[in-house]
Amino acid sequence: MCGVRKRGVCSEKGGRGEEEEEEEEEKEYEKDVKKNGMNSNETYADEPSKNTWGMIFLSLTLSFLAILTTAMNCLVITAIIVTRKLHHPANYLICSLAVTDLLVAVLVMPFSIVYIVMETWVMGEVMCNIWLIVDITCCTCSILHLAAIAVDRYRAITDAVEYSRKRTSLRAAIMISVVWLLSIVVSLPPMLLRGHKKNECIIKHDNIGSALYSTFGAFYIPLILILILYYKIYRAAKTLYNRRASCLNKPEMNGHMLPKCSDQEPTSPDTLSPPEKSVSEPSTEGDRVRIAAKSPKSQSRRERSIRRRCISSTHEKKAATTLGLILGAFVICWLPFFINEVIVNICKSCTPSPEMTNFLTWLGYLNSLINPLIYTIFNEDFKRAFQKLIKCKNYL
Repeated sequence: MCGVRKRGVCSEKGGRGEEEEEEEEEKEYEKDVKKNGMNSNETYADEPSKNTWGMIFLSLTLSFLAILTTAMNCLVITAIIVTRKLHHPANYLICSLAVTDLLVAVLVMPFSIVYIVMETWVMGEVMCNIWLIVDITCCTCSILHLAAIAVDRYRAITDAVEYSRKRTSLRAAIMISVVWLLSIVVSLPPMLLRGHKKNECIIKHDNIGSALYSTFGAFYIPLILILILYYKIYRAAKTLYNRRASCLNKPEMNGHMLPKCSDQEPTSPDTLSPPEKSVSEPSTEGDRVRIAAKSPKSQSRRERSIRRRCISSTHEKKAATTLGLILGAFVICWLPFFINEVIVNICKSCTPSPEMTNFLTWLGYLNSLINPLIYTIFNEDFKRAFQKLIKCKNYL
């Protein structure tokens, strides 16, 4: 009996030993799971950390662009206001363009930065509507201002004498008012017809007609107008240079110079190279006359002719460079965005990533920073005004 009992006890002890081993194995397994789980959590924790640093860098970069855009447009506006030499209807259009781009920098860009960083709209439906209408109206107005400036410069070079009498402050105010009115007309229908979605603040067109109306009204029609006008401006400027060069190259008769083209064809100061000159700059023709007057009498007629041709060629190249920068910046900044708008609204299955959408949107916003640089940096009067502003010199 004792042996039986012993065997029973032994068997019981053996059973308990197996149970203990199983329990130990389970505990070890749980420890391994916890350990591996912690490592996986650490791996996943690294990704949000990287995303956080990326978002911080992105927000700082976009904030810098917004501040720089604000500063540049404020500089242009201040220079025109305080510099009497820049008080002219042609520069009022540039001032209005700077005001529009300033509104983009102050009222549009900051909200866009918050939207990109938060990855969702957190400011409510009313604020979303306000932001969208300001965004669309100001961006459209900026583009239409470029078209208005092209029209003004085209008239100044093709009908200089007559247009110089019509080019008044009232006319400039009317042009600016028409630009703002057209911007509102183009912007309102997409806002009224847009669909609402929670935690989103975007415009989605429900039909192709609405998409084509907004994209063609805001960009494609102004783009075609600007391309045609600046092409005609360049051709007219080139023809005018050649005509004046041929007149100035006429030989002397009986010791007297023949009448110059400027005596027969009075022009406005913007006529020769509108994109690079303000109305306050001395005319190129006047510069040429002064060069001829200051040159010694012993200078041969051939040398004077070569010098005038060089001056004409230099101005043509400068005008072409300026026009190329204006058109290039405008097309590069806005064309990708509006191509994307047409594709997305026509092809319902074509959905770009949020990163691509944000990039194209901010590429368009960047035009508000480039505009004050292009339209003023080639202008000597603006450059002098900027230098005085930076040095805090007296303007009045």
